[in-house]
Amino acid sequence: MKFTNRSIHRDFAYFYVGLIIAFSFSGIILNHRQDWYPMDYTYESEEVSLEIPSDKKLLNDEAYLKEATKIWKVDGKFDGARLRDGKLRVYFKDNIIADVDANTGKGILEYKRRTPIIGHTMYLHKTTNKSWIWYSDIFGAAMLVIAITGMLIPAGKNGFKKRGWKLALAGLLFPLLFLIFLA
Repeated sequence: MKFTNRSIHRDFAYFYVGLIIAFSFSGIILNHRQDWYPMDYTYESEEVSLEIPSDKKLLNDEAYLKEATKIWKVDGKFDGARLRDGKLRVYFKDNIIADVDANTGKGILEYKRRTPIIGHTMYLHKTTNKSWIWYSDIFGAAMLVIAITGMLIPAGKNGFKKRGWKLALAGLLFPLLFLIFLA
């Protein structure tokens, strides 16, 4: 096999096409995670109540919350809690979450699952597994190779030297403008 810009560009693109598609989907979804977050979807929910103690500092006490939430009969083990802006969020293993109003004690207990396929591609995008990070770094380097070899493939009047550099410059301007005006 002869190594040319075209063959390197083509073979790297073929090898990484699956990851390009997965990262593209999950990246778009992550951009809109305030509207829809397929890492978790609620498949069951129920109303719950919690006895609010006179000393609200107890809402930050793990031992108190473990005991107080036993009445909910949650299958998952208590995994922590946080109190923020009058809202208590209680976490249990197996992706079970309760949101409780810290003043009234009324809340919702939600049982969540990962959306098949789409939720799993998001896991690839967000994971902190060291092996995956190394593979993703190699993927990033391969994307640079794909971009550079794509620019160097001779294509006549529509090649990089004639027209491609203008499109590449325009493509660089958009992220720069967003960084300048939105950062």
